[in-house]
Amino acid sequence: MSTKGRGMTDLASIEQSDDFWARVRMALGALRPPAREGMPSEGPAAQARQAGVQEEIGRSWAMAATRLVSMSLLVIEIDRMSEFFAVYGKDATDRCVRQVMRAIADALPRDGDLCLRMGQATFVVALPDLPLVPAKTSAGHIAEAIRKLGVAHRESHAGIVTVSMGLAVINPRGEYDTGFFERAAGALKKAQRKGLGRLQVADLRPAEERRRRAA
Repeated sequence: MSTKGRGMTDLASIEQSDDFWARVRMALGALRPPAREGMPSEGPAAQARQAGVQEEIGRSWAMAATRLVSMSLLVIEIDRMSEFFAVYGKDATDRCVRQVMRAIADALPRDGDLCLRMGQATFVVALPDLPLVPAKTSAGHIAEAIRKLGVAHRESHAGIVTVSMGLAVINPRGEYDTGFFERAAGALKKAQRKGLGRLQVADLRPAEERRRRAA
């Protein structure tokens, strides 16, 4: 599969929405175990990435709204990353994050789809014009690609590095609603409550639209 046009990007700093990212940090922070001593903290570069993620999701939302199509959003997090750091150290952790990010990018369904990094071990993929079923299929491909890396993780019951994912799907209308991201992050939180390497879906389309699509 060609990966031309797919990418991994740390976006430049843009104007941030304090209220929005406070809610994001609350949603994502609850997913992680307490940081181990020595685990790198998130600084200005991570905050710039977060603002860039918001901008990229907004662009994808506008594209889907203009075309009157569905949009899917994946929030992906490496399972038990702080434990991995405690056992294997900074260099191995950085290498693991790069490998996972590349595996996600290579597994994306279309040229031009982006894997965006947010924070220490969280990634976001905005998928305009990709409804629920193919988005779930793509999530499965991503999970399998990361398992195939075979990166050892002795603090995980799987024995290797895995990811958990939250998937939200919506029919965008009007201006970008930041609550869409929060629902995807909340789905990720639910997935990790159920165990590691899980996918949780939040279908935000109107009930009648879900019934029509299923028919």
